[in-house]
Amino acid sequence: MTYTLITANRNYSSWSLRPWVLMKALGIAFEDRIEPFTKPSNYADFRAFSPTGQVPVLLDGARAVWDSLGITLYLAERHAGVWPQDEAARAFAMCAVTEMHGGFSALRNDCTMNVGVRVKPRPMNAALLRDVGRVREIFEEGLSSFGGPWLAGPAFTALDAFFAPVAFRIRTYGLDVGAGQAWVNRVLAHPAMVQWEAEALAESWREVGHEAELAVCGEIVADYRAV
Repeated sequence: MTYTLITANRNYSSWSLRPWVLMKALGIAFEDRIEPFTKPSNYADFRAFSPTGQVPVLLDGARAVWDSLGITLYLAERHAGVWPQDEAARAFAMCAVTEMHGGFSALRNDCTMNVGVRVKPRPMNAALLRDVGRVREIFEEGLSSFGGPWLAGPAFTALDAFFAPVAFRIRTYGLDVGAGQAWVNRVLAHPAMVQWEAEALAESWREVGHEAELAVCGEIVADYRAV
């Protein structure tokens, strides 16, 4: 039975991107269903298919699997390649994935994801500087420890998928991640990421809440989205 992956707007939904790009990169077939953010709170509408009222959600027959990490763990039990084969790389990947899933609140809040724009950010506060510094550290440690070109070695894994939204943020806001920029360039050029970006640029949806968050983050200096 084919999976159905429910995600939201390509421009905004960083959590949706994680399982989407992972499944694309690993060749796990799924039906792609978009339920866009259309208003400040989509909770009631999304409750029709998601127990949390949020996306992403993976449908496997009658079973709903929710949360980007929950979906990743579910897929890892059924498909090879979600985690690195090497034990040390796998341990690093699992820790960094859970750190990304539960942390980096300043990065999320002060550099909201919007794929189709470029932003001159406001001066970074101490919390955001710490988050960006930690991202740089993870990238550089992964690449140096496991030989690249991906964050946990030669193959694209869940670790790359969980930091894929950060790659868009790094480009949007011009964040400095040192030697980790090599990985940023590589992941942005991945065919799945190129597809996601193309779909983001073609979107005509604009949701006032997400656009307001973007305005707080800095000054838009370029907007490549469809009018």
